[in-house]
Amino acid sequence: MLAISLLIVGIVVRVIPHVPNFTPVAAIALFGGAYLKKRHAFIVPLLLMVASDLIIGMHNVVFFTWGGFLLVTLTGMALKKDKSPVKVFGFSLLGSFVFFVVSNFGVWAMGWYPHTLQGLISCYVMALPFLRDFTVATLVYGMLFFGAYEIIASRVRKTRFAKVLLTDF
Repeated sequence: MLAISLLIVGIVVRVIPHVPNFTPVAAIALFGGAYLKKRHAFIVPLLLMVASDLIIGMHNVVFFTWGGFLLVTLTGMALKKDKSPVKVFGFSLLGSFVFFVVSNFGVWAMGWYPHTLQGLISCYVMALPFLRDFTVATLVYGMLFFGAYEIIASRVRKTRFAKVLLTDF
């Protein structure tokens, strides 16, 4: 139930009009890494990206963006034992940076900038505004997902709904 909900929310928010780079994908990857079973943690962001990219449009950097989100999921797995707000905040920053490095390396590698050191530097410099918006989105959605889950989980744990609501598919 949790994994399916994350998948639906991620696809919908990504395909409806939104502020550029202000989507919950990295937060979902981080959250999935922290809460879902390992296999499902990687499947959710990958399916989310494949499905939404098929709707939005494919490009030659998709494998780098998809791979970047899988690395964010791996980063989220370090939160399994300690999901404190400070850790979630720090790992949201780290996840944003990891995605920034991987995806923009892909932009450079796929020829959007000259294959020179100056081209690589230009690629990263020109992407800084995207990093800002992406990081804010990851922080906002991350705090929302982690916070809402913990509040709901604390109220549902001792009810008959716990088995359905607090596990993944």
